[in-house]
Amino acid sequence: MAWFTRSKQNIEAKPVAGAEASSRLPDGVWAKCSECKEMLYKKVIEENLFTCPNCNKHFRIGSREYFSILLDNGLEEEIASELRPADPLSFVDSKPYKARIAEAERKTHLKEALRVGLGHIESRPVAMGVMDFAYVGGSMGAVIGEKFSRAIDRAIADRRPYIMVSSSGGARMQEAAISLMQMAKTSAKLAQFAEARLPYISVLTDPTTGGVTASFAMLGDVNIAEPKALIAFAGPRVVEQTIRKKLPPGFQRSEFLLEHGFVDIISHRKELKRTIANVLSHMATD
Repeated sequence: MAWFTRSKQNIEAKPVAGAEASSRLPDGVWAKCSECKEMLYKKVIEENLFTCPNCNKHFRIGSREYFSILLDNGLEEEIASELRPADPLSFVDSKPYKARIAEAERKTHLKEALRVGLGHIESRPVAMGVMDFAYVGGSMGAVIGEKFSRAIDRAIADRRPYIMVSSSGGARMQEAAISLMQMAKTSAKLAQFAEARLPYISVLTDPTTGGVTASFAMLGDVNIAEPKALIAFAGPRVVEQTIRKKLPPGFQRSEFLLEHGFVDIISHRKELKRTIANVLSHMATD
């Protein structure tokens, strides 16, 4: 029996608005938008960079798509692609951690929830990292901290700006305190990056939560968010249960955070590359 089995059966983990099932692009030729409920030809959604042409709903996509959308020629060189998660605690919840990792690799064909590498944005050389929510909820463990750090080191060595696209449920509980240590590790690396006087742009997508939000995702020189992305430390359901109050509409969404000064820009995915290029044009790397 799992160590965290609930004794009270009336405590339910109900999905919140914008949860994975309603944000992921369905399989098949046709797809129903979870926002406006329109039936859409899937190819039309893909041509709109995986957004709804009617209501601008942004479906969740992974690193392959973001590298293709944002980089001139895609990912030109991947960094630390061989790294895989270990199981230092021999952790078991509803299934062994090793089995969970094997299942994630089989479903996503990825070795971790973060890929980092080099490319160009409008002919400007950059280093970039992109998180995949489909891999264990984009959770952050030791390998993510290490890959992030190696990408920063390479960006400093090559004098490149660093672009980080985040999508995460937070720290990976199966690695316990080791996962929480990555918050300090990545933040320290960004301090080194700042000392090197290089631009760091953080792109926040749906969802960006937990320890990722509390570390590198919110430390950008400029923080850019996609429309209506959930960006939070604790999600709205947890906040409501804690304070026992109904939250205002749009709480913890991009537009709410822009209004309250936590993000700098909201950019539609079709404009995201141009937005990043414009920001970089005002930031020196010399």
